[in-house]
Amino acid sequence: MRLARTDRVRLLPLIGATYFMVAGGPYGLEDILGGAGYVRALLLLAIVPLIWSLPVALMVGELASAIPDEGGYYVWVRRALGPFWGFQEAWLSMAASVFDMAIYPVIFVTYLARFAPTWTAGHRALGWELAVVLGCTLWNLRGAKAVGDSSVVLMIVLLAPFVVLIGFALWRWHGHGHGALLQPVGSRDLATAASVTVWNYMGWDNASTVAQEVENPQRNYPRAMLAAVVLVALTYIVPLLAVGLAGLAPNAFTTGAWTDAARSLAGPALAGAVVLGGMINGVGMFNPLMMSITRVPFAVARDAATETHQQGRKPNELAWLLTRETSKGVPWVSVLFCAGIWALALNFSFERLISIDLVLYGAALMLEFVALVVLRRKEPTLARPFRVPGGRFGAFAIGVGPACVLLFSLWAARGEHVAGMPALLFAALVGAVGAIVYLVGSALSQRSA
Repeated sequence: MRLARTDRVRLLPLIGATYFMVAGGPYGLEDILGGAGYVRALLLLAIVPLIWSLPVALMVGELASAIPDEGGYYVWVRRALGPFWGFQEAWLSMAASVFDMAIYPVIFVTYLARFAPTWTAGHRALGWELAVVLGCTLWNLRGAKAVGDSSVVLMIVLLAPFVVLIGFALWRWHGHGHGALLQPVGSRDLATAASVTVWNYMGWDNASTVAQEVENPQRNYPRAMLAAVVLVALTYIVPLLAVGLAGLAPNAFTTGAWTDAARSLAGPALAGAVVLGGMINGVGMFNPLMMSITRVPFAVARDAATETHQQGRKPNELAWLLTRETSKGVPWVSVLFCAGIWALALNFSFERLISIDLVLYGAALMLEFVALVVLRRKEPTLARPFRVPGGRFGAFAIGVGPACVLLFSLWAARGEHVAGMPALLFAALVGAVGAIVYLVGSALSQRSA
């Protein structure tokens, strides 16, 4: 893939795309506040980035700058641990996407319904969801630069109403006491609040898969990761602190409550702007995540085709198709393939369970931390423009915090169920299928050799 400099993603668009891959604004914080209250919610939102987001961002910064290859985290794990674990990394990430990507078109429709309920009545909701998938597919086919540039614009439009909301909230407070910050919540659920907080800070490694489409990745990835960590934390904490000072009761915060808060503080015009931001949240998160995830099947197919060619055989048709690119480096077959899977998932009746996301994504993330340590030992002379501080011990130590967070989240989700079985068992079975698929595929490949 040889892209002109004008077709590559620059630093600010990379920050914008990373922001949407992780956050997409303060939307989604309502359940944290409703389950923990203001003080505990703010503590969670301040502490989790230090023990979860920052270590992941440092890991991504080192590996993405040292190995700026298309496929990102899949390439790191494969290079460090071999083809089997590389495939598991790809499988876990793709499986998690099925449970995760379908929610963003639903978010778009949920906020659209607040603006015009009749537009989303009955089967019209599914039509709008499919429109989001189709629109983002066409958007992605224009290239990573188009996705990155648009992310900056969408981020500004999405956050602008919250800047106004914060101003009105602080004006109402105007230094009078602590507002509702110390007001207790009716039913406290700290475990769920903690899990939702982790989920809201999840996805930092997604930006790594488009490394060959980024301008000067050795310099820009570490900068983009650290800048995005700060930006995400601020856009979570400051609006929540402001409405707390303004006296809005924590019990009133349920999904969509930002609209009610804006109406209460400033009137219907700002409420409408927040609704528009919610629609942007759905599109803004789906679009760069599509860009990121579709590079994974492409990278897997590329490696499979290369190995088959080295063995003197022609690659199978699926691998050959998935490696097809446009002139702007877009793996268009992979984009269409993933879009089709996610469109079918829109009809699933299951509820998006954070525990399933955490098991699948968490397992993939731990493989990436293992890859960081293994590559330090396996390839000590590899050029690393950015290094996690602390030598080999530092490379190991930064994985401890995320591992503890994941273990706590899994413990907190132990009572959830899906498809008639514990959600954690369901997610583990989905992950285990990846090993079976790899072993069967390897056996068939050796038989045809």
